[in-house]
Amino acid sequence: MKIGIVGATGEVGRTMIKVLEEFKVPVSELKLFASKRSSGKILTFNNTPIVVEELTEDSMKQKFDFLLFSAGSTVSKIFAPIAAKAGNIVIDNSSAFRMEKEIPLVVPEINGHLLKNYRGIIANPNCSTIQMVLSLYKVHEKFKINEIFVSTYQAVSGAGHKAIVELQRQLAGDKSKTVFPKQISHNVIPLIGEIEEDGFSTEEHKMINETRKILDDYSINVYPTTVRVPVFYGHSETIVVKTKLPFNDMSLIENQIKNSKNVILTNEIITPIDVAGSDYVYVSRLRKIDEFTFSFWNVADNIRVGAATNAIRILMLMVGLL
Repeated sequence: MKIGIVGATGEVGRTMIKVLEEFKVPVSELKLFASKRSSGKILTFNNTPIVVEELTEDSMKQKFDFLLFSAGSTVSKIFAPIAAKAGNIVIDNSSAFRMEKEIPLVVPEINGHLLKNYRGIIANPNCSTIQMVLSLYKVHEKFKINEIFVSTYQAVSGAGHKAIVELQRQLAGDKSKTVFPKQISHNVIPLIGEIEEDGFSTEEHKMINETRKILDDYSINVYPTTVRVPVFYGHSETIVVKTKLPFNDMSLIENQIKNSKNVILTNEIITPIDVAGSDYVYVSRLRKIDEFTFSFWNVADNIRVGAATNAIRILMLMVGLL
């Protein structure tokens, strides 16, 4: 397969290369693209050095089996349609196309059937949404979710490499800030994205709207508070779920979570450090509140599960490797 990665020098782009290697995806040719500033850099795939090329309209008109985009919504809005018009399948990690009605928003374990005979742009969901719906889709199948109350504890890597550098710099004593609105070291910031008219942030709206679209149920009410914490990798979430149908025995919920693909239910205390580099979502602290309500702690590597791994799994599903 001929594969291209747009935004290859970024945090997610580099991880996409790593996941392609680790999953042993049969790549015959890999082309890497980035901004003019980053072009000329050399990255390695399967021990072979590859020179990063400048992203141009002409480069997107080449024929690829898949193009993986992780360069932000502004870049995706310009170049992804060009690539799709040229007949390429585009898997886009930005928010640019997620809520477009005709574009599938895909978590392969949940709604991979949408990809059958599909060509064009495919949207990769938001990182915090992916790990939440992976833990809940089997529960929704059996007990129908009514409401989700979620607070996130999101790692700085979700804001890109510059955010990682900012935390490192602040931990070393330089308290200047350019990425976050407040100091992030030794602190938490209860805002990700911009606050909209209803008081919710853009990140919170992503969790509301994307959860409904992925689970294909617009009756679900989602009440998120998204928070940035001084962690390098790994998003955590506290989640309270209210179902429409009762469950008398908590083992029924446990079984649904255990049967969810790429989700691990454990009695251990799981932290972001524990899941760094993993391709699984970890559920712990599961507890019953009443016969319609339960709560749990949900942790995953945001750069892998929440971005790169989901994109590669989409690709693998479409070519029959998953």
